[in-house]
Amino acid sequence: MATLANYRNPIGNTGLSVSPIGLGTVKLGRNQGVKYPTGFELPSDTAAANLIDLAKDLGINLIDTAPAYGISEERLGPLLRGQRHDWVICSKVGEEFERGQSSFDFSARHTRRSVERSLKRLDTDMIDLVLVHSDGNDLDIIRQGEALGTLADLKQEGLIRAFGMSTKTVEGGIEAARQSDCVMVTYNLNHHQEEPVLDFCQANNKGVLIKKALASGHITLDTDSDPVQASMNFLYAHRAVSSAIIGTINPDHLADNCAKALTSLQRLHDGTP
Repeated sequence: MATLANYRNPIGNTGLSVSPIGLGTVKLGRNQGVKYPTGFELPSDTAAANLIDLAKDLGINLIDTAPAYGISEERLGPLLRGQRHDWVICSKVGEEFERGQSSFDFSARHTRRSVERSLKRLDTDMIDLVLVHSDGNDLDIIRQGEALGTLADLKQEGLIRAFGMSTKTVEGGIEAARQSDCVMVTYNLNHHQEEPVLDFCQANNKGVLIKKALASGHITLDTDSDPVQASMNFLYAHRAVSSAIIGTINPDHLADNCAKALTSLQRLHDGTP
């Protein structure tokens, strides 16, 4: 039986190869200040471990976290112990979330300290991919901040394997791609505006991770079509997409998302409309 393990995509020329769906873990660590349709409780350690086991069984090998995701990194360290080689871990720098509020720091000092802290929290000696967590001022962060340059240094030092930026603008996404290995952009049925970033990355062999692939649960269609299947068909039709990060703590939703991703990928492989 095919799983997502049968489909792996490169992140540019980094040597990293990832599943078409990545597991987003904001819901493992934070339930304040999030934009999902309904509230939720953080899962128990047992439920979180079962979710990670299911993700692995479904062929997922990419897990996405961030310091701004509450206690997500601290929980993932013990949860991934003994299976670190099974996962490509993506974390971030630049945003902190404390007492219900986000703050941002793109200095060299904070960037280095953030990565060192993430290494300890995740209980690993290397993080596969680290992205700058933009506050929306992409070009200012790239041109005036020190985060990307510091991540490049940390890559040379062997503490991270690849780096990039989670951006919010077309101009910022393209510039970040020029200066790094990978970008994370919003791209879904309701939001096509950042497609030029994907086009640039495809032409220049840069990795692309998709955030809000299902519009944080708000995807709607004017037809009777299944919005999740339609979303998967839309995402994978663009060859630049390395992986779509899906944040869920519901095992049924995770399995359903993976099944529909497989359907889309098999159609593309077979050339079926």
